[in-house]
Amino acid sequence: MIDFKCGCGQTLFFENTTCLRCGSRVGYDPWSRRMLRLSTATGPGSQKAPQSEAGPLCRNGVDFGVCNWIVGDAGKEYCLSCSLNQTIPDLVDSDRLLWWKQLEHAKRRLIFGLLQLNLPVTGKHESEHGLAFRFIEDRRSNPRVAEEHVYTGHSEGVVTINVTEADNMRREMERRHAGELYRTLLGHFRHESGHYYFRLLIDGEKRIARFRDLFGDDRQDYDAALERYYSGPRIRDPDFISAYAQSHPLEDWAEIWAHYLHMTDTLETAGFYGLPQGSDHFDSLEDLLQKWSELTTLLNSLNRSMGLEDAYPFVLSEATIGKLQFVHELVVHDPGCPSSPPSSGAASAGTRS
Repeated sequence: MIDFKCGCGQTLFFENTTCLRCGSRVGYDPWSRRMLRLSTATGPGSQKAPQSEAGPLCRNGVDFGVCNWIVGDAGKEYCLSCSLNQTIPDLVDSDRLLWWKQLEHAKRRLIFGLLQLNLPVTGKHESEHGLAFRFIEDRRSNPRVAEEHVYTGHSEGVVTINVTEADNMRREMERRHAGELYRTLLGHFRHESGHYYFRLLIDGEKRIARFRDLFGDDRQDYDAALERYYSGPRIRDPDFISAYAQSHPLEDWAEIWAHYLHMTDTLETAGFYGLPQGSDHFDSLEDLLQKWSELTTLLNSLNRSMGLEDAYPFVLSEATIGKLQFVHELVVHDPGCPSSPPSSGAASAGTRS
């Protein structure tokens, strides 16, 4: 993640909607990767949405204040990120609006990182093999809805997030209950995106064979594997990046994918701020991991100085590094995303409580 500049020279952050120096309203243009000033159009035939040189502010920013991205395509009302939404929360009270805003913030950070890695971001409204998001809840938090249980997960390109994950207290309770070291909205988005990109990147016999050699057979019964994971004792295997990665090869892949996105985005941020440990590009995973080790040592030490838990409390085993190498090669050296997902592999897995 990088920061930006207003036309007046003031530093702007990714979530900013207003420049604190000159007072200009601003929006992010994902196509030029710049923050642009917005002005309200007036006169006959003018649009109500604030305008920039690249287009209007997203309708979700105008109507609900949950988005600061600019719509680049003429005639459209929603930005690249919001156009991926299939279902938004029931905005019955202020909590849901706040939760939705936090969900959209995390989703935009995900998409920014994917675009920085030159990965394709295509919506289901454009292709049946595209990506979509549903933000819904169940009767445990909202007795007015029909669903008894909504689980965060992925199926055939559709990522479902239970909106209560945006409630910090509930999410922390879930983290403790699951015995997880890390549970954030952005982490959920990155994990579930891994299931989607598995469908795009693991194509052809060689890649599938390599995947199965590293992660295991993705064709094994997913529901049975998750049942074993949730019902049995969770004995941590240090060869896996997390306990949840042990549940099924596809979950191992998604966890590794999420950590790779954590690494690349955080290293880019460090590089933008001039830290010697950071960079926005690494040809070799060895260089990336060397800088990551240096950076996380610094981050963890800073957190401890503030009385906080470690920012990155994970240990990378040789097995994990081998899996990260596979992801790095797919993303950096040979993305080769096909126009449609492969027919082999359990592509629709990815349900998480």
